[in-house]
Amino acid sequence: MTLKEKATRAAAAAALDQSVKYIRKNPQDNLVHLVEKVESFAGKVFPEKNFKKFREGAADPENVYTRLVLRAIHELHPNVFRNMTLALGLGAAMGTKTVRENREKYHCNIPFITLLDPTSACNLKCKGCWSAEYGHTLRLSYDEMNDVIEQGRELGTHVYMFTGGEPLICKDDIIRLCGEHPECAFLAYTNATLVDRAFCEEMQRVGNLALAVSIEGDEASNDYRRGEGSYHKAIEAMKLLRECGCMFGVSVCYTSQNLQSVTSDAFLDQMIGLGALFAFYFNYMPLGKGAVPELIPQPEQRKYMIQWIRSVRNQKTGKPIFVMDFQDDGEYVGGCIAGGRNYFHINSAGDIEPCVFVHYSDSNIRTHKLLEALQRPLFMEYYRNQPFNDNHLRPCPMLENPDCLCRMIEKTGAKSTDLIDQESAEELCAKCRDFAAKWQPVADELWNSTPHRETKTYYYRDTPEGKAAKAAEKND
Repeated sequence: MTLKEKATRAAAAAALDQSVKYIRKNPQDNLVHLVEKVESFAGKVFPEKNFKKFREGAADPENVYTRLVLRAIHELHPNVFRNMTLALGLGAAMGTKTVRENREKYHCNIPFITLLDPTSACNLKCKGCWSAEYGHTLRLSYDEMNDVIEQGRELGTHVYMFTGGEPLICKDDIIRLCGEHPECAFLAYTNATLVDRAFCEEMQRVGNLALAVSIEGDEASNDYRRGEGSYHKAIEAMKLLRECGCMFGVSVCYTSQNLQSVTSDAFLDQMIGLGALFAFYFNYMPLGKGAVPELIPQPEQRKYMIQWIRSVRNQKTGKPIFVMDFQDDGEYVGGCIAGGRNYFHINSAGDIEPCVFVHYSDSNIRTHKLLEALQRPLFMEYYRNQPFNDNHLRPCPMLENPDCLCRMIEKTGAKSTDLIDQESAEELCAKCRDFAAKWQPVADELWNSTPHRETKTYYYRDTPEGKAAKAAEKND
């Protein structure tokens, strides 16, 4: 950080600490004060109307997000609450401005988030998880990951997520990265089997690392996919994380088989009771030669998920936990967020992939800088073709628009990055076509029957060069 950034951070930290103490004396009446403090150092980045809504919500004791913020204030260790709020409210907010400027400057996607696989190793073999097929030999060094973060910060990226493999196999490196970059927010997706008190104390110390604990419903549903005993270990880890005041939530892969279990009131209430502050839901994707297409949630199940996710987020009648569904929330982010538009993925071999679910690449961190990769053919195809569908209930170029992914891979010559058994784009997309065909009429009916918010997303097609390219295409 520069001296100016350090001074700004120190001032914001002092103001935040004072506000939290003030809130704890009289939580409901003083919560608006916290919103005003956050607005004072991040208000220039986001619209004023957003903060107006935050203030209105903070003044309502029944608002589920007011209850969620109060949960965080009371349940998180003070160092965790302060440092994560600063990383997200100051670092990421200021980085957002730089991201937008660099998109204009470099004429390509620049991400808010970068995902990295520190290692290919994993101590579980979950059904439907590609990581189990990757082997246990590949690993990114600390210096390589640190260099990715340094490059990313220059572009404006201030949020980093660790996937795998099981990223906590490299937990010493992860903690060190968090300590070296307090201005960034970090999250690790984990099976939680390696969470112990010593690690929780380190999370407490750095304060800018959260965990997303993988869990799939009740014990029977979870252990069917993750192996006997994994449910109990995840629950015990969550209890320890809450006891130590660490920030965590849950990561849920929903399938045609477990959907009812992972969306039940009993499941979500249990996660809230254990201390989870967020829940990220992922649609099953049929990756790899051993994939089971029958596990893809069927159209009626997807329709149910769309209704369910909105009901649990209702400000008045929902749950005090932040829940999002990466497949069915495309409406709120303008469709597909991969290819560097909002994020991209670096696997444990250093391959730079457009998506954690799309294992093809034409660049590697050991041969290309991040900006180079974002400007190479594969990522530029994402940039020029997003959104892949104007119906944002059909956002993915693989699952819902499989011909799009096949076309991009063929055009760019991107290679399969599967570390064990290479799979062509046609083989992958063939497993998605049946679902895509069945989902299209259902999704179109849903999309066309309801009003939609304006995301103000700026696509390539809206740029001067995009409009010129479109005109030239028509003339041809």
